[in-house]
Parts: sequence; structure tokens; C-alpha cells
Amino acid sequence: MNSKELETLIIDVADNGVVTVTMNRPEKKNAADAVMWDELRDTWNALAVDPEVRAVIMTGAGDAFCSGADLGGQGRDRHQLISMNLIHQTVEALYSIMVPVIAKVNGVAAGAGMNMALACDLILASDQARFSEIFARRGLSVDFGGTWVLPRLIGLHRAKELAFFADVISAEQAAEFGIVNKVVPHDQLDSEAKDWADRLAAGPPLALAMTKRMLTLNASNDFKSALEAEGLAQTVNFYTQDTKEAVAAFLDKRDPKFQGR
Repeated sequence: MNSKELETLIIDVADNGVVTVTMNRPEKKNAADAVMWDELRDTWNALAVDPEVRAVIMTGAGDAFCSGADLGGQGRDRHQLISMNLIHQTVEALYSIMVPVIAKVNGVAAGAGMNMALACDLILASDQARFSEIFARRGLSVDFGGTWVLPRLIGLHRAKELAFFADVISAEQAAEFGIVNKVVPHDQLDSEAKDWADRLAAGPPLALAMTKRMLTLNASNDFKSALEAEGLAQTVNFYTQDTKEAVAAFLDKRDPKFQGR
């Protein structure tokens, strides 16, 4: 994927295959309108099939990650059912990305913005970040996959608490609940996210992709199905060049250079 700027997104591609997707509506705290949903969906679909991509960072411009859906900019030429179907396609496209995705939460992540972060594989938060399943305050129910992800992440009763009361919680509270992987001082957020992404980009792409897919799918599989999936994935790994390279590097006492083959 080439570096480019869209109407609502900025796409930056590093030489090592790390792609940073920045939601770029800072005047709206990066609330997603109809154009942003379309651009996010198209971007994630493109990333999912690009063999050069090794890791993705999702973040927001200005002082917010994403404040949710822009309720005034959802495209009134579309029926609400069509709009929701397009939003569902957007979150499904995010889930389909095989490489690891880091949510770099620099400020508020509310409603669909919070659930967009939850749909990523890792959440790195600034100590200035805030999270809220804000839907109930708008007379709405939870969407963007939150009803599936949140209870699996933090348990049913805690998920109901956040959804029913729609409270705003701090990054530290989110970490205590198990929503956030790590909270860092705001001025260290960029460097920490880059470090994580660089480490992921240097990892074995095929093995990480299969591990990601199994961890996601096995959350709702039985134990036997999980073991079968692990066996198939590991069998594939043993026949890849990356595994041979890892063994050779171990014997040579050097860092491996993974190629995704």
C-alpha cells in the first residue's frame, strides 16, 4: 500500500512494513461519518491482502482517538439499515486483517471508537486516554462488535456495567478492567507504539497470522477444536522457510530474518 492522504484518513507506510492509519477529523474528535466508514473499510480490505504489510497502528489526529459515530454525518441518503450494514462490513474488514493491529489510543475512545480499539489486537493507551461505551447516553444500544468483544475480554457483568451506565473511565481503570494492554505517559506513546510495531514487523508473519486467527476464533471454540486448529497451523509452520530460518539463526546465535514464506 502506498502512502497517501484520503479525505478522512492519513496512511503512512514505513520501510519495514509498518502501516499507520490515522483518523483525521480532529475538529470532530475523529468522529466517523459516512465517508470515514467507507475509507476505513476500503483501507482495511487493502491492508488485508497486501503481502508487504507486517503490522498496523491505528490512531487519531489531534487529542482524540475516535469519539464514535458522527450522528450528524451518517449520510442521510442511506437508509439506516444500509448504513448499519456498511458499518458491519467495516468492522469485519478490520477483523480480517491477518497481521497484528495496535490501537494507539491518544485520547477519548467512545462508542464505536472504543469498540474499534477493542477490535484491534493490542491497545496501547496514553495516560490521558479515556474510554466509554457511550451508546446509552445517546439512546442507542452497543454496536461495532462491542457486544461480542467486551464480555469475552472483561466478563459479562463488567461489560454490562460499562454498557448500561455508559460511564467514562480513565486509561488506568481500563487497564484494571483488562481492556488496555499498557498505559504510558502521553509523551512516550508514539515511541512505545513504534517499538511494539517494529518488534511485530520483525516477527514471523505466517506464524503470527495463524496465532492471531486461532486466538480470535478459539475464544468461542471448544478445547478439542482449538487443539485441532493448533495442530494444523503448526504443521504449516514446520514447512515454512521462516521456521528453517529461525532454527538456523538460533544455531548461529543471530537474530532471524523472517520473510513470510
